[in-house]
Amino acid sequence: MVVVAILAAGRGTRMKSSLPKVLHALGGRSLVEKVLESVEPLSPSRRMVIVGYQAQEVKAAMQLNSSLEFVEQTVQLGTGHAIQQLLPHLEGYTGDLLVLNGDVPLLRTETLKQLLLTHQQNQNAATILTAQLPDPKGYGRVFCNGEHILQQIVEEKDCTPAQRQNQRVNAGVYCFRWQDLAKVLPHLEANNAQKEYYLTDAVTQVGLVMAVDVADYQEILGINDRLQLATAYEILQRRIKEQWMLAGVTLIDPNSITIDDTVELQPDVIIEPQTHLRGKTSIKTGSRIGPGSLIENSQLGENVTVQYSVVTDSIVQAGTRIGPYSHLRGHVEVGSGCRVGNFVELKNTHLGDRTNVAHLSYLGDTTAGTQVNIGAGTITANYDGVKKHRTKIGDRTKTGSNSVLVAPLTLGDDVYVAAGSTVTEDVPNDSLVIARSRQVVKPGWRQKV
Repeated sequence: MVVVAILAAGRGTRMKSSLPKVLHALGGRSLVEKVLESVEPLSPSRRMVIVGYQAQEVKAAMQLNSSLEFVEQTVQLGTGHAIQQLLPHLEGYTGDLLVLNGDVPLLRTETLKQLLLTHQQNQNAATILTAQLPDPKGYGRVFCNGEHILQQIVEEKDCTPAQRQNQRVNAGVYCFRWQDLAKVLPHLEANNAQKEYYLTDAVTQVGLVMAVDVADYQEILGINDRLQLATAYEILQRRIKEQWMLAGVTLIDPNSITIDDTVELQPDVIIEPQTHLRGKTSIKTGSRIGPGSLIENSQLGENVTVQYSVVTDSIVQAGTRIGPYSHLRGHVEVGSGCRVGNFVELKNTHLGDRTNVAHLSYLGDTTAGTQVNIGAGTITANYDGVKKHRTKIGDRTKTGSNSVLVAPLTLGDDVYVAAGSTVTEDVPNDSLVIARSRQVVKPGWRQKV
């Protein structure tokens, strides 16, 4: 049995932000959400987030996750003080406690599993995660014997020249036998310049402690400022893109592409340069996206093509072509075999199968049937200055170029709208509607000199 505690109480002053540090985004999730994601496969019995600075904002950001428990550290007096806040919440608990930092988002689940396995197989009082850094400057050093039994942790300023040659550092990730830790926590002292209670002091007092070296030291990199956030993003992007390429996705010029780790792709998807995939996006096999496109929180079916376009919060069915220079937003649904072409904007609109909106049109709050053809320059005038209204277009209806459909409006099936019409009244099935002024020609109009 394991309980997870995540330290998320700090302000993060070096971020220079009004947003709590742990809520800054990395690859589609906040830093603390990334940490929670890494522990999910461990099936912890409880997940506890220790909050402090802007606690209500942190709680609100994670309110959809009802299984989380929040523990407040009203005054931030160090990592040891943060874990002391768990004492009343874990009274009588006899399992293990895994302690993570909310600003260390690159840890892999496999690394945490190895830490837990080592801890439980050896019946350690504590097991700490360590890393061999190529440049450990600025980090405290961890010293172990040949069996990885912890001997001491020495802050860098206290290291001798010989000790500074040691490249093993503390990652700040711990697994404790809770009963042993609970005995030590009340007796921690703040005998340091910062007058804080350090969890590392507890590590040296609980009993047998082992160290586990992480295979990839980049996993333990923390986020303290925007530079480190950018570095972490580069590492995460490399992981994500390697994963998808090995899974059968083609990325043309990977360095110009970004993909959130919330995105799902199927084999034989092709992503062109300068394309960005965000949020809860899924793209099915055979689709070709880009170049120069943004897809966010959208689902694209098989064999969809998108060129130089923006698609957000939308669904596009199989075999549909989007772009170039289209914009789909606000819960658009496009059927199969459709064409949404040059300089077309769709908002809160549903298009039936094999419907075409080829160029220079705006459809807002519209429902169009199957095999509809929207002529160039057609717009739905959906806003009366106070409310939005819907337009309904029946199957096989066609609009001529430069038509205006003034909502609320219903066009039946097999309707033809003459070019240049402004339609304000409903039109029944199988009708031609002409709604424009009669052309007037006045010869000899040129002013006589």
